Amino acid sequence: MNKVAYALIGIGVLVLAIWGAKEFLTDPGVDLLIRIAVAAVGLGLIILIGVVLRDRIRASKNDRFKGVQR
Repeated sequence: MNKVAYALIGIGVLVLAIWGAKEFLTDPGVDLLIRIAVAAVGLGLIILIGVVLRDRIRASKNDRFKGVQR
């Protein structure tokens, strides 16, 4: 049940983030330079999170203590 709750929260946050980004980036009242800068920061964060996830998945495959219980 916890996984379902986390999935629903994640989906909700993702939808709100995408909607907010779309509204911000298409707002004519915001300067073009600011929109480009915010988009660059957002893209950089997405790439960074992707790299971290990939590294953690690779590291978990070779974890010597995977089956050890506390």
